Amino acid sequence: MVNEMAKELVLYFSVYGTAKIVAEEIAKQTGADIREIIPEVPYDGNRDHYNALLRVAQKEHDTNARPAIKDVLPIDDYDRIYIGYPMWCYTFPMIIYTLFDQYDFSGKTIIPFNTHMGSRDGGTYQTIRELAPKADVLTGLPVEMSDAENGPADAVDKWLGSLKV
Repeated sequence: MVNEMAKELVLYFSVYGTAKIVAEEIAKQTGADIREIIPEVPYDGNRDHYNALLRVAQKEHDTNARPAIKDVLPIDDYDRIYIGYPMWCYTFPMIIYTLFDQYDFSGKTIIPFNTHMGSRDGGTYQTIRELAPKADVLTGLPVEMSDAENGPADAVDKWLGSLKV
């Protein structure tokens, strides 16, 4: 189970709120601090504008963009960091690349989680291992979007119980 001595942070990026739901559940079950990754330029969170968000996400992906993060994140204060995000264009949002470009996760334990609409993690957990080679990246939790919205407590509980931390 979770080692009480390690200082934990749940760090998440969420536009439609599904990754936030999972992040809040992880924080609730672990007692970890929680912090949102807020972009300097906000994304449109209105689901009626999904196609517009998809176009923005695709453009960022195609141009290898690095959207700016609004606030400084307290990464150095934590030993174990849960990192969550939705899947965009079968990978994580480009702001997650910004996170790994700007912060050093060496010596930390990273535990990824994501929400998706069928693509599971899309290989992003392996990408995190490549972006943070000096971190210990544990098995992630992919949560289908509707499962997140319907309450991910059981899935989070089972996943946390399976982690060797």
